[in-house]
Amino acid sequence: MSGYRLLLVEDDRSISEMVGPYLEKEGYDVSYAYDGVEAERQFSQSPSGYDLVILDLMLPHKNGMEVLQTIRATSLVPVLILSAKDGEVDKALGLGFGADDYLSKPFSLIELTARIKAAIRRANYTAQPAAATTPKAQRIHIGGLVVDMDTYEVERDGISVKLTSKEFGILKMFVTHPGKVFTKAQIYASVWNDHYYGDENIINVHMRRLREKLEVDPSNPRYIKTLWGIGYKLEVDQT
Repeated sequence: MSGYRLLLVEDDRSISEMVGPYLEKEGYDVSYAYDGVEAERQFSQSPSGYDLVILDLMLPHKNGMEVLQTIRATSLVPVLILSAKDGEVDKALGLGFGADDYLSKPFSLIELTARIKAAIRRANYTAQPAAATTPKAQRIHIGGLVVDMDTYEVERDGISVKLTSKEFGILKMFVTHPGKVFTKAQIYASVWNDHYYGDENIINVHMRRLREKLEVDPSNPRYIKTLWGIGYKLEVDQT
């Protein structure tokens, strides 16, 4: 996998000097930014020129979350968060703002490379046009939910609900297979188009945020039910 352009945003020069040359030896074209303002400037100069952004959270001048918001305002480029802050809040915030993956410091260069390859592969897979044999999309009605497979629009009780691409991918699995139980591994393999390595945080964060958007009472969900120790399913009976 060579020729892909990466933007590495990391204020710790020792980490940049370790990660950057390693990725270059792997065939990537790496650009460097050492603070949030510089990261936004570089990205704005070539918003479609990067295949992935590696983004630290703790940055001078502008933090990583602000940079992520700026990127997401104009681009769906994969963003891999790097941070020494390993709490659930940081993971939820990073993924909720549109990050594609999260890697905690310290990390191995082998794992980082694997995550980068997976994120780029998923992005390229998503960008491919649908095959001619794909069934015609439709509007699916379940209870108060309306899911439009053509426009990716979702309504709950007549109110528009904005979902991220991953959240819509999860919901699509459920509404096209109502009543079927999906494990976390199945959800990850289908929506992320990658092997599941047992990191439940990513699935947990996305499921929680999806419920917050779809459910009147997320703690007592009407639609997406949890089967403890097994997985999730979409409740069929909404009468």
